[in-house]
Amino acid sequence: MKPGKSVETQTATLAEIAREAGVSAPTVSKVLNGRADVAASTRTRVEELLRAHGYRRRRAEASRSPLIDLVFHELESAWAMEVIRGVENVAQSAGLSVVLSESAGRLTPGRSWADQVAARRPHGVVLVLSELDGAQQALLTSRSIPFVVVDPAGDPGPDVPSIGATNWQGGLAATRHLVELGHTRIGAISGPSRMMCSRARIDGYRAALETAGLPVDPSLIVAGDFHHDAGYRLGLELLRRPDRPTAVFAGNDLQAVGLYEAARELGLRIPEDLSVVGFDDLPVARWVGPPLTTVRQPLTEMAEAAARLVLELGSAHEERAATRLELATSLVVRSSTAEVRGSGA
Repeated sequence: MKPGKSVETQTATLAEIAREAGVSAPTVSKVLNGRADVAASTRTRVEELLRAHGYRRRRAEASRSPLIDLVFHELESAWAMEVIRGVENVAQSAGLSVVLSESAGRLTPGRSWADQVAARRPHGVVLVLSELDGAQQALLTSRSIPFVVVDPAGDPGPDVPSIGATNWQGGLAATRHLVELGHTRIGAISGPSRMMCSRARIDGYRAALETAGLPVDPSLIVAGDFHHDAGYRLGLELLRRPDRPTAVFAGNDLQAVGLYEAARELGLRIPEDLSVVGFDDLPVARWVGPPLTTVRQPLTEMAEAAARLVLELGSAHEERAATRLELATSLVVRSSTAEVRGSGA
């Protein structure tokens, strides 16, 4: 059912759904409100019919809790804290609280999560490095619960509002900086290939090398997971090569810190023997020795933009086209990069 139809038409549709499902209208109402006292098979049948009819609660009917749901695929780093701070800033200004949850490394939250959100009826949902399947999107849409994705893991699709950063441009800027310092053998430790932001950063790295007329050596590109341990382990792998790189684009700051550890273990000095560039500009980038050259990703601003957008979507009287917004990244040059020394190896 398309938004804007009369209350009577929606009521008739609910009665029709109840008849088709072989249940009472109060049972359909319980499913709509996320009540737990409905059998799983009945809930599934009713949800399928709600989706088939395109039912959507009018926003005026949907009493909301004073909450914003914030969902991470994992909560293990200072990266997440920057995002939490941004959502909290907007939530506090709006008199709302933030419900924080994690999907244990899965990019798509489990079905029980969607049911819990429907029961809470928050003002909106902000998902970080995550995505929703079709059924979850339909469930939130039918409850008039808007959602926005920050840094989508994959292509969010044209109907999913999202906030990201210029990852390709950031990878280009990081690598171009190293090229301008005279480095020609530049390694890269990427993030997970399933994440769109990781692929974009490495595409920018490749573009910078190709633009400079330098070959892209696939053996110098290793796949990490955006964690410290991967930076250390893969850093050892790159730096133990007889033709080791003289510089490495670490893909994110945590992997850069792991790379620092690998370099120290092998007796290499930064930046005298190895130049390192990270990505994110977390507080740790300023604390490590030497301070890390990195690409600043405006994480707090991205989170604030996502929270503002989800509240705007929730208060809109008419349907709005999905928004895709990318905030600019910028290179922050510190002390971990220097001109290449001779042949370098």
